Order: sequence, then structure tokens, then C-alpha cells
Amino acid sequence: MSAVLPEYYFRIRENGAAVFRIDTENRQHRIEMDQIAVINIRNGEFKPHGQRTLSERDQAEIAQWMEERRDLLAQRDIDDIHRAVDYLNLTTQWAQSKASDEQLEDVTDRLLMAMHDLRTVLVRKKADRLSKD
Repeated sequence: MSAVLPEYYFRIRENGAAVFRIDTENRQHRIEMDQIAVINIRNGEFKPHGQRTLSERDQAEIAQWMEERRDLLAQRDIDDIHRAVDYLNLTTQWAQSKASDEQLEDVTDRLLMAMHDLRTVLVRKKADRLSKD
């Protein structure tokens, strides 16, 4: 563990985070984590925890964390899509060279429906983009 601790700690939750202020300046020199806020990343709001009042610095740190978190989540989303393209290619190779008739029977209808749905959405979105230009 680093000798210098951050002033704030963000405990990730499903829709955001709980925000803690870190304190080591106490008699026992223990790490104390005092929850000061709750963040909802989806709607971009944060609220003080309990009867707390957030300082301007608290608010600035939270806003910065939210921006960085949104950027990270966006990067993960696009990375997942790139991986999906790889999986589609690997699935094609598997279906062509390794899959048994039983395995293909098990997945063919679901794959065809998912690919049809995806193709429909992609074609419509592409047409929308082309019509804007």
C-alpha cells in the first residue's frame, strides 16, 4: 500500500458510488473512512450522505470522478463491442470446423434471431446516418 493515501475513496456501486473522505489524522493513526455522499452515475446526481454538507472541494472531486468514470464506462462499452465482433468471427469458425450437428441444432435458431435483430438495427442506423449527410 502506498504511504500517501488519497483524500477521497469511491466505492463503486451498481449505479454509481459511495464517496468517503479518508482520515488518518487521529490518535490511533488508523484509516477512517467517513461517508460523505452517494453518486448516481446514470442521472449525474450526487447527494450528501446523512446531514452532511459538501464543500466546494468535495463537489469538485466528485464531479471529476464522475467524468472519469463515465469515460471509463464508455471505453468499456466499445471494447465489449469489439470483443463481440471477435466472438462472432470465432463462432463462425467454430460452426464451420468444429461444431457437431447437435451443437448447431442447439444454437442455430437463437443465433440467427440475434444476428437478424442486430443486422436490422445496424442497417437502420446506417441509413439514418447516411440520410443526415
